[in-house]
Amino acid sequence: MAKTALLLGASGLVGSHLLEQLLDDPRYTKVVALNRRPLNMQHPKLQQEIIDFDQPGPDKIKGDDLFCALGTTLRKAGSKEAQYRIDCTYPYEIGKIARQNGVQQYLLVSSIGADPGTTNFYLRTKGELEEKLKGLDFPTFISGRPSLILGDRKEFRLGEKIGTVLASGFGFLIPKKYRGIQAAQIARALIALANQGLNGVHFVESGQLQQIRG
Repeated sequence: MAKTALLLGASGLVGSHLLEQLLDDPRYTKVVALNRRPLNMQHPKLQQEIIDFDQPGPDKIKGDDLFCALGTTLRKAGSKEAQYRIDCTYPYEIGKIARQNGVQQYLLVSSIGADPGTTNFYLRTKGELEEKLKGLDFPTFISGRPSLILGDRKEFRLGEKIGTVLASGFGFLIPKKYRGIQAAQIARALIALANQGLNGVHFVESGQLQQIRG
């Protein structure tokens, strides 16, 4: 059955790979990119919807599978409050509307170590988002929890650059679940998971994401 994919965060590292792969995937006849600003691209299957994330229009959030790769850094956001809004509030509110509109699956790019009870702000935010999305009762909710995400980012992130260098030189010393994972593989794994007929709630750790093929 041909499906419509909804995508949050299409301009980011993982999101851009999700967009490319979803557009190439014959199982999806339409890909709706929900953006604050238009993307500089055109494709017969691509439908761009410009939305106000603080007041999203429900009529634009309709489809079958919702993929979320929305996220930012504290430095880019400017404050913890702003980062929480982008990393948790917006993905949840869009998810709530999507569920009301009959979307069946929510596939989230979360993080290894996500935990609503931790003192780490970033991991707590991701954990709280997972808990909120579980409460929406999607027929299928899948949270991918990658470790260090590898790939060419538009912006420079010192921590990730250091991690990439260490991973390339000492990767054999790092347990599999903590090894860096390419953004393209995260996208490939989530799309594959969305088409396996899974039901219920699933948390897929980084090592598992590494093994999944389309």
